Amino acid sequence: MKTPILTFTLSILLAVAARAELKWEQNIIELHPSAGDKQAVAHFKYENVGKTAVHFKSVKASCGCTATQTQKEVVNPGEKGEVTATFNIGDRTGQQVKTITVQTDDPNPTQATMILTLKANIAQALEIKPTFVYWTSGEEPKTKKISLKAAKEFPAKDITIKSNSQNFESKIVPGKPGEWTVEVTPKDTSHPMGTALLIQTDYPKEAPKSFYVNAQITNPMPPPMLRAPVQSNAPAVKTATPAAIPSPAAR
Repeated sequence: MKTPILTFTLSILLAVAARAELKWEQNIIELHPSAGDKQAVAHFKYENVGKTAVHFKSVKASCGCTATQTQKEVVNPGEKGEVTATFNIGDRTGQQVKTITVQTDDPNPTQATMILTLKANIAQALEIKPTFVYWTSGEEPKTKKISLKAAKEFPAKDITIKSNSQNFESKIVPGKPGEWTVEVTPKDTSHPMGTALLIQTDYPKEAPKSFYVNAQITNPMPPPMLRAPVQSNAPAVKTATPAAIPSPAAR
C-alpha cells in the first residue's frame, strides 16, 4: 500500500516542479502621451521562469480602441518576450484606463489568466473656456466670447471656425502665440435654436485635430409665480403659542 501512495505523491511533486510559470515585469503601466500624440504604446514584458513551455491561448483588449500583439505564441523555459498594447487616442483627454486579458495554458488557474492595465493620462491639447454660450429667447443679441489656449505640447499656429447654422456669426481674434478669442453673435434671438461650432486646428499636419463648442438660444425662465414650488421633506416646525398674561383683576 505504501508504494502506490509514494508513487502518487512523487508524481504530484514532479508535476508541480515541472509546471509553467510566466512572470510579468509589471502588470500596470502608466503613460503620459503629449497633446499631439496619436497613440500610446505600452510594453508588458514577461519571462518564463518555469520548467515547461507556456502557450498563449488568447490576448484580448477591453475595447476596440486598443490593439494587442504578442511576440510569440509559445514561450519556452527561460525565454523572454512582451505583449504590446497600442491605444488610439483620437479626441480623448484626461485619464483613460484600458485592460488586456491574457490567457495561457498554465494548469494553475491563478496563473492562467493575467489582467494587464494601461493607464494613459492625456493632456488637453486646446483649453476652451467656456465650451457653451447661450442667450435666452428675446434677449439682446450681444456678442459672447470664448477663449482658446493651446498646450505647450500642441504647437498649433492657426485655427479656423465653422458653424452649421446661418443664424450665428463667429470670428476668431488672434492673441498671444497659441491663444485666440472666438466671438459668437446670434443674428436673431426670437426663438430657441442652437449650433455646434467646429474649431479646426493646423496641427498635426497629417491629421489636424478638431474641437467643438456649442451656442444656443434657450427659452426664457418662467416668472417666479409660475414656477413649480420646491418640495421639501423637512418636517414642519411648530411655533409655540405664548401663554396668556393674566389681567390685574385675576391676580
